[in-house]
Amino acid sequence: MKKYLFLFLIFNAFISFAQEPKKRKAAKSFEKAGDFLQQDDYKSALVYLEETTKIEPEFSEAHLQMGSIYRRLKQFDKAKESFKNAIETNQKLDLKVYYFLGESEFFTGNYTQAKIHFDKFIQEYIGAENSFVKKTNKFINDCTYAIEAKKKPVYFNPINLGSGVNTQYRDYFPSITADNQTLIFNRHIDKNEDFFISKNKNGVWLPALPLSDNINTVEYNEGAQSISPDGLYIFFTGCNRPLGYGKCDIYISHKDGDEWSKPQNLGEVINTDYWESQPAISPDGKTLYFVSNRPDGYGGYDIYKSELDSQNNWGKPINLGPTINSEYDENTPFLHPDGKTLYFSSDGWPGLGNKDIFFSRLNEESVWSAPENMGYPINTHNEETGLIVTSDGENALFSSEKEGGFGNLDIYSFKMPSRAKPLPIAYVKGVVKDKETKKTLSSNVMAVNIIDNKVLFNDFTAEKTGEFLTILPLGKNYAFNVYADEYLFYSENFELLKNKENKPIEIEILLEKIKIGSIVTLKNIFFDTNKYDLLSKSITELKILTKFLNDNPSLAIEIQGHTDNVGDDKLNEKLSENRATAVYKYLIENKIDAKRLSFKGYGENVPVADNSSSEGQQQNRRTSFVIVSM
Repeated sequence: MKKYLFLFLIFNAFISFAQEPKKRKAAKSFEKAGDFLQQDDYKSALVYLEETTKIEPEFSEAHLQMGSIYRRLKQFDKAKESFKNAIETNQKLDLKVYYFLGESEFFTGNYTQAKIHFDKFIQEYIGAENSFVKKTNKFINDCTYAIEAKKKPVYFNPINLGSGVNTQYRDYFPSITADNQTLIFNRHIDKNEDFFISKNKNGVWLPALPLSDNINTVEYNEGAQSISPDGLYIFFTGCNRPLGYGKCDIYISHKDGDEWSKPQNLGEVINTDYWESQPAISPDGKTLYFVSNRPDGYGGYDIYKSELDSQNNWGKPINLGPTINSEYDENTPFLHPDGKTLYFSSDGWPGLGNKDIFFSRLNEESVWSAPENMGYPINTHNEETGLIVTSDGENALFSSEKEGGFGNLDIYSFKMPSRAKPLPIAYVKGVVKDKETKKTLSSNVMAVNIIDNKVLFNDFTAEKTGEFLTILPLGKNYAFNVYADEYLFYSENFELLKNKENKPIEIEILLEKIKIGSIVTLKNIFFDTNKYDLLSKSITELKILTKFLNDNPSLAIEIQGHTDNVGDDKLNEKLSENRATAVYKYLIENKIDAKRLSFKGYGENVPVADNSSSEGQQQNRRTSFVIVSM
């Protein structure tokens, strides 16, 4: 009998009263099961344990052994029934059997019964194993939450993305660009994980293709990726690779035209001897969130962040702290393009299953709010991970194995509950071309919050496509500039108010070659009404103008001031001249040779729009410059 008891104990169940099988045939069958257990052959062991319970249904140890095996195999429905049978056949079992029964009931969604059995265990257990007590109290809290959550279900109607994306294989871990037109995801074929890409055409996802031979490999797995909102950068996890720092490291690849670069390891500041995975990049590309099991965390797996410094080096990772990270595991972080809403999975915060999906928001003081559960039935007794949210906040994407799907795991979308939606944003999507030839250009595109001069986007378009996409959170005023060698720079201003609908901005930018007589309107030079002191939010544009003149040292320009037709003509002319003078003085102070500069106030004499409307008057109040020599 001692042999049987030992074999049972290795499955973490406990008996205070050992039974001998009453029937010889049952004893032999039970002993055979033990032999297979010593070989870790669970399938064969279960066959003989099943035979044992048929011969001798009241033999509780066989039921317990079956329950322990099914528990290890995470077949909790069968584990639950086996533990119930064990209790019914032997009332003197160790109280821990109630813990295991409660656990199996919890992971099959029987929260009320699970709470009853957890309560019984915690009330009567007098052992010294604090880990059991601690985990039991957590399960009781989970059950309490789950019972109430099921009373208030959220709307949930997942839609399969279709045969263009989903196959007979495992398709999972979606990521999507801000314009919702490009989807990159993982596909598992013949023990190999690779990236696939699908494009959206008229609301239908086209047949997915392998992402790139530069990224996908035959000998290694690629997965758990994050793509930048413009789709030009991919951060992903690569494991067991040559020259890696640990078992799993984080890599980056950049898209130039139609091709992706060879991946680069992010280096030893991010990657360690431990497990680094599941990256999530911020919309401005300057903060990387990821998961690691390094030893300074709060639980097994925690979420960290690292920020780029002024030299584009990643800084020392910082743990997100106990507001986000629990004593257990946090996984699959996704930072929405709003830059403020974090979605992640956790088995540490009150939930309904093995892992639930939560969200948290970053406030103005850069403090994360307490995680909120996405609710039932988005979260269930199963494991929910890997959720992402579209840029408009309307839909979420996730992978799941559901009846009627194409394969083992498919990718689905569903409407987001209102309380879990991210903050509203807009985006600017466009293409940069030569004004005369209409050929696409390589250019530098920059978007800056003119209130705090924070750069939200600063990247180059590829000459082959000329395309760009940048996220702009609402409630801010942005300077938007584009410049390329040998061309005049492009100046625009986007004021995105929270109280109005801000649809995506799609533009074609035609850059003009530098030539005498070319004019640029500086749309981010600001003055107070009837004043000519440069406001601080003009600094971004002034710096770009300075750079333009330094990059083109042979140019000479005239700075021009203009007004609308409101007020006295002479006063308007004087005001416009003073404003042009203010820009002139700034350039002189920033070491632009005065010989290259002149200024003039034109008042209301050179309108570019009809002064009969407020919109036209606003367009006429402007500062510009003209190329006078080169």
